[in-house]
Amino acid sequence: MNTLANDTRKAELLSTTVEHVDIRSFDARPIIDAMGKMSFTSRDLARATGIYNQMLEDKDCTIFLVIAGSTSAGGCMDLYAELVRSNMVDGIVATGASIVDMDFFEGLGHKHYQALEIPDDNTLRSLYIDRIYDTYIDEEQLQDCDHTIGKIADSLEPRPYSSRAFIREMGRYLAEHGKKENSLVKLAYEHDVPIFCPAFVDSSAGFGLVKHQVDRMKEGKPYMVLDAIADFRELTDIKIKAGTTGLLMIGGGVPKNFIQDTVVCAEILGHDDVEMHKYAVQITVADVRDGACSSSTLKEAASWGKVDTALEQMVFAEAGSVMPLLASDAYHRGAWKTRPKRGWAKLFA
Repeated sequence: MNTLANDTRKAELLSTTVEHVDIRSFDARPIIDAMGKMSFTSRDLARATGIYNQMLEDKDCTIFLVIAGSTSAGGCMDLYAELVRSNMVDGIVATGASIVDMDFFEGLGHKHYQALEIPDDNTLRSLYIDRIYDTYIDEEQLQDCDHTIGKIADSLEPRPYSSRAFIREMGRYLAEHGKKENSLVKLAYEHDVPIFCPAFVDSSAGFGLVKHQVDRMKEGKPYMVLDAIADFRELTDIKIKAGTTGLLMIGGGVPKNFIQDTVVCAEILGHDDVEMHKYAVQITVADVRDGACSSSTLKEAASWGKVDTALEQMVFAEAGSVMPLLASDAYHRGAWKTRPKRGWAKLFA
């Protein structure tokens, strides 16, 4: 296939952008109320939404948004951004992909695309198109993201940084050079909401940071490094100072375990009076039967002293199909309007 044909075929496949849901544009309260009178997953979702609203109504509660999976690329990106803008979350723990490959990527002006057809994946590779289920990303645009991460690293003092500290610099970059208002990374920077990525280099950030280090080593110069221990320490500092906490978790994996472990870490540091996470909601499709950590229930977490069982709810559903309902309900009930703004990022200023 010649270059012109390649360009034409690529343009055909990348012709329809993913449009992110706007939770302000519809009122899900009647749907959630109706689901509360049903059974199965519908009732679970209604109870989970009620627990999230209780978190928002509790003036002493710090709320953590915990994200794993590809819901941001699939259309929930503006939803998460709105939770930050409307003071509906106070801290974020996420995978590097959610923060870098998806949100920061779009903050630079790039897009995700609906896969209206899925040809052979080797054909996609030849066209430099990456696929997430039925969503496409232009690999050339993703490499621009990689290089931008490297450029940010090059501009920093060569010393250790937690992922929170580095992501704050990413937010600063978008505030100055970004092309999208609804960027989670940018809004978190502007609203002093800290973002932690415990497996940060498992994303496009990894490529840019490796290149930063390799280039600096070739030049005989010092380079920046990520301090994973600082991530755990800083997040535990927030937990100790916050007291009452609630978790809104999408998916599982490392982010889920990382935020839950702050209770145990605080105890190890001598804070025997630290509270378990009082509220917890998890939306996942992981199967509990295989014994894997990502599918461990919130009740199981109670055995480790991480989560209280009084106000917890598992919702076994694909998050992109239910999070818009949960978030829209909470947005329109409006408890966020009178919540204290915590600004936990200022703790590390």
